[in-house]
Amino acid sequence: MTQHTLSKEDHEGSEKMSGYSALVPLVGAPFLPLTFLARLPLAMLTIGSMTLVTATTGSYALGGLAAAMVGLGSAVGGPSIGYLADRIGQRPVLTTVALIHTILLVALTIFSNSSPEMSVAMLSVMCLAAGATGPQVGPMSRVRWIAMTRQQKKNPKVLSAALSLESMFDELGFVFGPVAVGLLASLVDPVLPLYLAALLTLVLVPVFAAHHTVGAVKPVKTATHAPKVAISRAQVAAISALVLGMMALGTVFGSSAAGTLAFAGAQGDSNQGGLLYGAMGFSSAIAAISVAAWPQAFRQINRWILCGAALTVLSFGLHVASNVPMMLVALFIAGFAVGPVIVTVMTLGGEVAPPQRLSTVMTMLSAGIVVGTAIGNGLAGVFAESLGYLGAFWVSTGGALVIFLAAVAMKAIVAKAPSLARVR
Repeated sequence: MTQHTLSKEDHEGSEKMSGYSALVPLVGAPFLPLTFLARLPLAMLTIGSMTLVTATTGSYALGGLAAAMVGLGSAVGGPSIGYLADRIGQRPVLTTVALIHTILLVALTIFSNSSPEMSVAMLSVMCLAAGATGPQVGPMSRVRWIAMTRQQKKNPKVLSAALSLESMFDELGFVFGPVAVGLLASLVDPVLPLYLAALLTLVLVPVFAAHHTVGAVKPVKTATHAPKVAISRAQVAAISALVLGMMALGTVFGSSAAGTLAFAGAQGDSNQGGLLYGAMGFSSAIAAISVAAWPQAFRQINRWILCGAALTVLSFGLHVASNVPMMLVALFIAGFAVGPVIVTVMTLGGEVAPPQRLSTVMTMLSAGIVVGTAIGNGLAGVFAESLGYLGAFWVSTGGALVIFLAAVAMKAIVAKAPSLARVR
């Protein structure tokens, strides 16, 4: 047996054990920090706009409205960007939206800091536009991983590891995004986070768009004899359940962020809300990266059901925390049920989606998180204004319950549809 054969067998054995060892050779080491940093501005946008408007106007409700409009814009813009990427390719789409989004971020920052008596209608329009043009780096990166592992017929562990890593990056974004917003807003100025997000978008998103991994994703216009895309009713129902689950997860994020902002305000400094909220993202990232090591016999939908039930129970910890240390612990513990939900739903999305609409479905799922975050921000902002931070955390508990119910619905859909037999 040759040394090459031994080396190949060792590498394949390593893939089967973890999957992580195959990732860097597949994409190159620079891709990993690039895909993380390029998505960071989008993680800063919602809480950054909410923090700036709240600091300028003194109104939690108006800050929640700004965040809600960002999410509503993303609900339309995210899937639209994904559809265009499916049709004409990721590179031209991402490069174009990066430039437009940068301009809008700067304009939004200037306007939001202009006056405590700002026009609500104008604020809503600018937040909508900023949300709609947010570069969808996370979904596009997932599409590249799925395309590369399928083309090279990698062991399923490799894709599981890649999607776990992607979810960890998302969660670290939810950590460092709010932490960066909290630190910059508290120590320097509430305008700085959005200016930094604009700079990162302008520099990093075009670099991500041009990375060689984009070649693995073939747009429809370049495909020869591309068949007409057909989506069955079962697929539509399954995708709807997945989107609902992601919206509910976003509602947990948004309401928890608004609740911790109000909690921090009750403790004396609302600008520290992002720092507190980062605890949930940190533990969620740890849990997400562990998913690749979970037994393959533990089916994806069962993982989703278990984590949804756990998050519902753990969310009550936010209701009983009465000081900063207790809130940090409650958020940190609850986060362990969050990361696996993202990994699982994104994995199921890749299994359910037609290959020609993979970017569209992935951006729909990511947009679901942003829309849910906006819903959570908006509802929790109103409740925090009238009932205090405990009212906001009831929204978090409700969102967690919907995650569980969406998972149960997904299990029923798959069980009744023979065409979805491949879905685990």
